Amino acid sequence: MTKLRGLRVIRLSVLTDETTSPERQRTAIDSAADSLGIDCADRDAVDLGVSASRTTPFERPELGEWLKRPADYDAILCWRFDRLVRSMDDIHALSTWARDHRKMIVFAEGPGGRLVLDFRNPLDPMAQLMVTVFAFAAQMEAQAIKERVQGAQAAMRAMPLRWRGSRPPYGYEPAPLDSGGWTLVPDQTAVGVLERVIRDLQGGKTLAAIAIELNSEAIPSPRDHWAIKKGRETGGKTGGKVGITRDRFGWGFDVLKRLLKSETLIGWKVSNGVPVRNSEGAPIMCTDDPILTRAEFDAVQLLLPAPGSPRSQRRDTKALLLGVIHCTCGAPMYLNSQHRNGNWSARYKCAAMARGRHCDAPSHVRADWIEEYVEEAFLRMVGGLMVTVAQVIPGYDPQPEIDATAAEYEQHMSSEGTQTNPVTLSLWNKRRDALDARITELLSRERVEPRTEVTKTGRLYADEWRATDDTAARRAMLLETGAHLVVAKATGFRDKALDTSRVTFELAEPFFADGAADHLAMAAELEYGDV
Repeated sequence: MTKLRGLRVIRLSVLTDETTSPERQRTAIDSAADSLGIDCADRDAVDLGVSASRTTPFERPELGEWLKRPADYDAILCWRFDRLVRSMDDIHALSTWARDHRKMIVFAEGPGGRLVLDFRNPLDPMAQLMVTVFAFAAQMEAQAIKERVQGAQAAMRAMPLRWRGSRPPYGYEPAPLDSGGWTLVPDQTAVGVLERVIRDLQGGKTLAAIAIELNSEAIPSPRDHWAIKKGRETGGKTGGKVGITRDRFGWGFDVLKRLLKSETLIGWKVSNGVPVRNSEGAPIMCTDDPILTRAEFDAVQLLLPAPGSPRSQRRDTKALLLGVIHCTCGAPMYLNSQHRNGNWSARYKCAAMARGRHCDAPSHVRADWIEEYVEEAFLRMVGGLMVTVAQVIPGYDPQPEIDATAAEYEQHMSSEGTQTNPVTLSLWNKRRDALDARITELLSRERVEPRTEVTKTGRLYADEWRATDDTAARRAMLLETGAHLVVAKATGFRDKALDTSRVTFELAEPFFADGAADHLAMAAELEYGDV
């Protein structure tokens, strides 16, 4: 008699669950297969770290592929019912599939012992009835588990320093508490990436440019960083209606902006994008060692693009003089490529018209001419000066948190009157009073002004400039010295060189006060001698 060909189906939601380990499932399945005369050979559908409540059998990586090849086996064998399905919709779809393809489904163990559902006889209604009853029980159990987990997580959210588990916010990693449970501590690798991103922002780079650099250096994105720490494969399926499977997830403008705007950086617990607060309205901490102080966090927010800014501002540019060069009308000039005399040339052009403004004398200038001029002038003026680093010692301003809490309060008040019973009304009033108390407490705090400390690095501007060919780094040097360039409209056509009479280049007054003016005078004396 020919043995039936079996397919072992092994599934695990949590890889560390010892009671339902893959080995235990395999042993139970093989025991049932031997007693039923089923040969499983090396046919296995193993899906580890996959939830039956969130994925149908047809969506699971390995089982889904086997279900596309029904001719390769005669029976599906699982350890227990919940290893295969947890909803009535799923068991209905799977039993329909089994009936259409004349398959047997075997559950090795369960409340009533071994269960064999033989769909090879499509006229037998008992298999369909039994599978529906068991599916109902499995779905009720899954719902009960979900409610218990949600209740436990809600309780842990209200506990200071207690982390409920799952993937932590980027920049942190779980660590055990002496009293039991877990808290969050800084993840030094991720903190280093965050510090670099903030430095680059302060240096004038855009979020898009920073993301490109992180991707080019293969620095793991937040999702991949956690996967690597857990010893898992990077990448996976993207969200949305049409998911795309990737080998790795990348950095992007939105990823960085969302990361830098999250209050988790100052140690607050956040749920669904909203800070978790205690009964007095104060934010509940997830760590006693935040990555940023409140003042540092507020300073970062000022560097981020304002809400509603056009997507075009997300693009980086390789223009050396971005933010430095201006037209006489005051409008900034942007780098453009244009076709002239059969050749493409890069030129800086007045952007007044693009911004809906009128300019009486819009200027433009060849990029190579004006960039060479600025480089020469800049190094002549400050090349012999020592580079200084200005460190801002943060102060404290309660206003950003007041504004954020007021926005929460306003959103909460918009649901006034929608409560339909005393329990929800009491909860609504409790949160209203907590937010009101928090705003009152914040209004009582005094604002502390930040201060700046300037230290010398021991390196000259000329050395720094020549040591790099990175446009963004050179542009940052120009901007930090307050470089300002104004270009007037050309008076003639077909210039063969830059007309320097239409160019004004200067540095900020505070920078001159620190010695640049004296240095420039000395440079001029050495160049022209005593006259």
